[in-house]
Amino acid sequence: MITAQSDNSFVPAASNIDGAEFPKISDDLRVWLQIKAPSAARVQVAGALLPSPDPVDLERDAEGNWTMITPPVVPGFHYYWFLVDGVRMNDPGCDTYHGWARPTSGIEIPTGDEDFYMPKNVPHGDVREHWYYSDITGKWRRAFVYTPAEYETSPDKEYPILYLLHGSGENERGWSLQGHMGFIMDNLIAARKATPMVVVMDNGYAVAKDPAAYPQSTSRSNRSSVLADVYLKEIIPEMESFYRIAPGKENRAMAGLSMGGGQTAFIGFNNPGLFSSLGFFSGGGVAADAFNDPSAYGGLFSDAASVNNKFDVLWFGAGTDEPSFAERNAYIKKEFEKAGIKGTFYESQGTAHEWHTWRRCLHEFTQLLFKKGTK
Repeated sequence: MITAQSDNSFVPAASNIDGAEFPKISDDLRVWLQIKAPSAARVQVAGALLPSPDPVDLERDAEGNWTMITPPVVPGFHYYWFLVDGVRMNDPGCDTYHGWARPTSGIEIPTGDEDFYMPKNVPHGDVREHWYYSDITGKWRRAFVYTPAEYETSPDKEYPILYLLHGSGENERGWSLQGHMGFIMDNLIAARKATPMVVVMDNGYAVAKDPAAYPQSTSRSNRSSVLADVYLKEIIPEMESFYRIAPGKENRAMAGLSMGGGQTAFIGFNNPGLFSSLGFFSGGGVAADAFNDPSAYGGLFSDAASVNNKFDVLWFGAGTDEPSFAERNAYIKKEFEKAGIKGTFYESQGTAHEWHTWRRCLHEFTQLLFKKGTK
């Protein structure tokens, strides 16, 4: 068995808690996992860190340390957990994030010389919690809201706004913690590559307090209907009255990853008068039948010129290592070209259905926003 003294190519992961030796990552992106459980009869690891969909056994040493070394892992952010005698537990060596619908271990696999999502010596904006009461759900809700560095020192200035949605099993904290949204925006704004904007990250789940108002609300489409109403009647009015937001659809955009991409399509395409730009990161986009059904989205895609007139940016991104999403975007691109609809399509090289794909997507997408009429 490899020991900590016998292979110097492994170093503690950047995502470890202070002082934790494990997990460790090698220069060829293998991950060395270790957990001490001397009384356990069996320890396994599961999650998105491994290519196997099934849990994988660790090996026990004489001191009760359970260890394994993975094959090389795709760069980016990956969730995982241990099963100790069948009981799920997080890795005590690393931080936890809200993923897989609960607090879950996460690890950063290095992405080469990329630093666009890392903190730099530039002016930094704020990410604040914004609580509000939802009459539709009958509950208090929380959004995380990014304001650019200049927001507090420019009291007379109004800003465009991006509504940014998370994925399935995650929550409103994801874009700030796993996604490093604030650093991405700080760096882009400081480099004058992105327009200073407010970014709202709300929770992507909403259940109506009155089920009768949303029949069959357990279906996916009707869950989207509830969330759409929360956005249209509560989130957008709340945010745009509380923060200094420039008026008009030309100053409003929406984007989301995976499940959030589908919600962006449902809300954005059914309300084309509200948003100037829409972004779809590994999910969502245009429903396949929209190109053949003239009634889809209220007939929106039956008139290419109208679509091009209504939206400044329709943006689609996916990782090359998540083929189903890349193939879906290729299909949409083909249909757009056939119909004469303008769209931007992006591939994140070497990444999968995980946060680094979506960091890259955000980095590329936001550089295009709110530029119409500017030099």
